[in-house]
Amino acid sequence: MLSYITWTADPAIFTIGSREIRWYGLAFAAGFAIGYMIVSRMWKEEKLNPAWIDSLLMYTVVGTVIGARLGHCLFYMPDYYLAHPLEILQIWKGGLASHGGTLGIVIAIWIYSRRVTHRSMLWTFDKLVVPTGLVAAFIRLGNLANHEIYGHPTDLPWAFRFIRPEYIDAWRRGAEPVFTAPSHPTQLYEAACYLLTFTLCMWLYFGKKAWKKEGLIFGLFMICVFASRFFVEFLKNDQEAFEADMILNMGQLLSIPFVLAGIYFVCRALKRSK
Repeated sequence: MLSYITWTADPAIFTIGSREIRWYGLAFAAGFAIGYMIVSRMWKEEKLNPAWIDSLLMYTVVGTVIGARLGHCLFYMPDYYLAHPLEILQIWKGGLASHGGTLGIVIAIWIYSRRVTHRSMLWTFDKLVVPTGLVAAFIRLGNLANHEIYGHPTDLPWAFRFIRPEYIDAWRRGAEPVFTAPSHPTQLYEAACYLLTFTLCMWLYFGKKAWKKEGLIFGLFMICVFASRFFVEFLKNDQEAFEADMILNMGQLLSIPFVLAGIYFVCRALKRSK
C-alpha cells in the first residue's frame, strides 16, 4: 500500500481586512530577526562599531527583497513582466528567486562596504552568511506552507500530497481539495541542507574563529548552499514551461557560477593563510 503524507496547511495564518498574513511572510521575518541577533553576537565577539549593524540589516533586507523579486521576474518570466512592468511591484502576489536575492545582497554589500564600514566585502560576507542558511531554511518552510516548489512524484514513504496551487483559493472557500500525486517534499530537502550549512558556519565562526581567514566562511557557504540547490533541482518540477526541454534547468544553471565562486574564495583563503 502506498504511504504518503497529505498536506493541508492553510498558507494564511489569519486575515486583516483584505490582506492575508501568511506563514511565508512570518518565516521570512522570523529568519531576519534571529539572524539579526546572531550578527549582534558577532559584533560583540569582535568588538565592532555598534552603529554598523543597523545599517547592515537595512542594506541586507532591501537588497534581498529587490534582488529576489527582480530575479524571479527577469530570470523566469521576462516576457510577461517586461510587458507588464508595474506588476513587478506587486510583491505580495508572490514570486521571489533566491539567486536574484543573492545578487541583490552582493550589490547591497558593495554599497554598504564603500559607504559604511570602508572594509572589504569579504569581511562583511564572512559574518552575513552565518545566519543566512537559517533564513533560507525558514523561507523554504514558507514554501512548504504555500504548497509550492515541490518535486516529482515518488513512492517513498515520506512523499507529500500537496493541494495544487491553482485550487488553493477554491479549497479555502469550501471546495474539495485537488491534490498532486505523492511527491518529493523538496522544500524540506533544501531546508535540511540549509540548516546543516548554518550549523557549519556557526561552528566555523564561533568555534574555529575562521573569520580570521577572510573569505573562507563565505566560500564554504556558497559551495554548500548552491551545490545542494543544484542537486535538489533534479527532483523538482520545472518552475516555468520553458525549462521542459533543458538538460539543466534555470535554477541549476544559475547555481553553477556561485559554486565556482565559492571554490575560488575557499582556495584563496587557504592559500593566504599559509
